[in-house]
Amino acid sequence: MNKKKFYPNYFTYPAVILFIIFYCMPIIAGFALSFTNWHIKRLYTPDFIGLKNFIKLFKDAYFILALKNTVLFAVLTTIGIVVIGLLLALLLNCAVKAKAFFRTIFYLPAVLSLIVIGIMFKAVFKMDGGILNQILTSLGLTALTKDWLGNPDTAMYCVIFVQIWKWSGFAMAIYLAGLQGISEDFYEAATTDGASAWQKFKNITVPLLAPAFTVVITMNIIGGFKVFEQVYVMTNGGPGFATQVLNTYIYNEFSKGSLGRSSAMSLILFAMISVIAVIVNKFLKSREVQM
Repeated sequence: MNKKKFYPNYFTYPAVILFIIFYCMPIIAGFALSFTNWHIKRLYTPDFIGLKNFIKLFKDAYFILALKNTVLFAVLTTIGIVVIGLLLALLLNCAVKAKAFFRTIFYLPAVLSLIVIGIMFKAVFKMDGGILNQILTSLGLTALTKDWLGNPDTAMYCVIFVQIWKWSGFAMAIYLAGLQGISEDFYEAATTDGASAWQKFKNITVPLLAPAFTVVITMNIIGGFKVFEQVYVMTNGGPGFATQVLNTYIYNEFSKGSLGRSSAMSLILFAMISVIAVIVNKFLKSREVQM
């Protein structure tokens, strides 16, 4: 081996130290503190209480509701992003005029701040002077106007819509990369055999896009379970608990000073994301085909 390396191993030590201090140690501390009754009022005297935090959480109706809302959000946003992103990619993969412009426009929301997007759509959906209600009124559909974010029946779906709007363009870019890697020879051979457009899509496009599906679905399921910013900005979990998700509930408990309880919720969320991501990724990987 050449002992005179251009980049010696000790160059990595500062990065490794920072990673351990700011990433590994907080995870270990959070895991340990989730088994205590640590509270801001008892900042220096946390007591070990075993699984009591977890038992109480699964008896907490609000935590169960937040868990259900999080699962609903993750599932619906993933489905919406996968479908809309694929449709956009198929459309813009064809010989469309100004397709580079449209690709940029559809991708643009992915680079915008979630806080900015949340504030923007809060103005769109609000009752008085909201853009959506103004459009409905101008079309003579005044009866359909409502406080979209203040109504428990529509608030969650508004937040879901915002998530789909933001990330569909990002999914489109991944699908486009996959589509452009599929050889035209497959389609030409299928055309020669008399295959219809649907048969080409089902038997060629979808199987060969499996790696792209794996990336898009896995990323969006993880992102769906981690949702926080747009819910916090647009509804803060309201009205009532209609849009309360795990991260907003964790934030509220942490704000109250329940540090051990919020650590337990964070551990549950971490475990859920890890298990679901591994299962989904393994399942989708098994469906991939080699070109």
